[in-house]
Amino acid sequence: MLIKEKKIWTPDNSYLLEYHGRTEAGEIIVGQELWMELENLKEDFCNDDFFYDTYDAMVRMDFMENCIRLTKSPFYGKPMILMLWQKAFIETMYSFKMSDTTFDRFKKIILLISRKNTKSETCSGIALSEFMEGNEGADLVASSNDDAQASIVYDAIDTMRMLIDPDDLDTKRNQRFILNKVTNSKIFKLSDRTKNKEGRNIDFAIVDETHEMTNNVIGKSIEQSQSLKDNPKFINITTEGFVEDGYLDEELRKARKVIRGEDDTLAGRRLLPWLYTQDSEQEVWLGNRQNKLWMKSNPTLGMVKKWEYLEEQVDIARESKGDRIFVLSKDFNIKQNNAQAWLAMQDYTYVSSYNLEDFKGCFCLGAVDLSETTDMTNLKILMMKPDDPKKYIHSMYWIPENKLDNSDDKEAGARYEEWAENGLLKICEGNDIDLSMVADYQYNLYEEYDIKLYKAGYDQRYSKEWLTRMNDYGWMKENDDLVLILQNAQTLSNAMKLVEQDLKHQLINYNENPIDRWCLKNAAIQVDRLGQCLCVKQSTPMRIDGAVTLIILYEMYRRYRSEFKQIIVRG
Repeated sequence: MLIKEKKIWTPDNSYLLEYHGRTEAGEIIVGQELWMELENLKEDFCNDDFFYDTYDAMVRMDFMENCIRLTKSPFYGKPMILMLWQKAFIETMYSFKMSDTTFDRFKKIILLISRKNTKSETCSGIALSEFMEGNEGADLVASSNDDAQASIVYDAIDTMRMLIDPDDLDTKRNQRFILNKVTNSKIFKLSDRTKNKEGRNIDFAIVDETHEMTNNVIGKSIEQSQSLKDNPKFINITTEGFVEDGYLDEELRKARKVIRGEDDTLAGRRLLPWLYTQDSEQEVWLGNRQNKLWMKSNPTLGMVKKWEYLEEQVDIARESKGDRIFVLSKDFNIKQNNAQAWLAMQDYTYVSSYNLEDFKGCFCLGAVDLSETTDMTNLKILMMKPDDPKKYIHSMYWIPENKLDNSDDKEAGARYEEWAENGLLKICEGNDIDLSMVADYQYNLYEEYDIKLYKAGYDQRYSKEWLTRMNDYGWMKENDDLVLILQNAQTLSNAMKLVEQDLKHQLINYNENPIDRWCLKNAAIQVDRLGQCLCVKQSTPMRIDGAVTLIILYEMYRRYRSEFKQIIVRG
């Protein structure tokens, strides 16, 4: 049993505190998320729930530096000389102990770090040191979403092993696992292809590139398999990726709650988030060798990862949107939707809400994106307040009943029944949409809230039924109450650019409508040879009706801005 040693920890005897101190002094550049976590960890030295003992960490780092050889060119066969960030990371992972049990505090670790920053070599080295210096009879696992990715860490561990034990005197590899003959510990692979993921007893796991995982099947299987262990380790190593609402997104949400001090549960206290992230995308374009901003997501820059390489990647990203999305995600850990996304996640996932009751008696601009059978139909209105640049958007959606069980829509993220229960969407009986209902809803807004429609934009397709009912309510095309807005780049390009800018400046309050958010996520931008933009689907199953309606609405705002603002001021 460990003795709780009363020791004064300083940067001279703790790599964690040295790393914190050099970061605080500006010698090492880190992002805000890692800095906040380093501050949290420093404060935890004074927390009676934990004590600090570096013995286990030092044993492993000593093995890594004195026994392990690197496996990749141009460093193949050279000793693994740990950088300060690696020492601080490993020391932190093993040195905080729970005061009541003396077991390791951190069971789960998330290392988010950009590509080519030694994440696989680092974690392979940690795994091999655990294999050789850890518990007897332990099961260790190298895991990922697919077998090929799991093999990267597994093969690196095996290569390191062979460089230490080339004659297989103490260790050996067979078709199923790597065996330590002395301790009977084993290392094996686990991926989506692995059968019987349950029923294992895993002591130590490295799960690589979790950004590709759409669900938590592998992660949850490993966590459950560690339930009987006193000192389990689950290390999640990854870059950012493109999968929306996948396993990594959920894990990072938990990690960021821990960093912000919002999770005081036992699980939160035993999670170590170590996130190398940029504070903004702007840092990518302003970064250089002098200000070292790129080091926030690339801690090995100038030592392993080359400045020339990253400078070249950034230059390519400036010119090509496809390369830009990939580089931002993989080299700077800035979350991207996918290769053709119109908006970055942070552009539209801000907190901003309002109560429709507050707009009783106001005027609004309107827009509709009409359909009959396959797509959703959407109505939006835009409201404003005097001396307030924000646009307040209210939406209603319609779909035919036969779309509820559409598997493609569900796979694309549609939650139609849930949205209908929350009053955000109306389900129409049969196989088509009665477009007169859209006009009825507009009139209901007037009856219930006295929200008066100034003008509404529409596209010509499927508009006859809607126009007829709008005429019945007194809104006439002939009076310019209803304005034809063609859905082409020439008409909508400027409106689309204005929507993007207003979203980025959080000047659009769409009441955090999840259908709006889903449509914005699905929207891609298509640019013609004249530089004009059009909103298109990223792929066939994805719905962008809400995004298109918002752009039509903004075209109405662009055309009638002056008159509309005068009406608002007059009240």
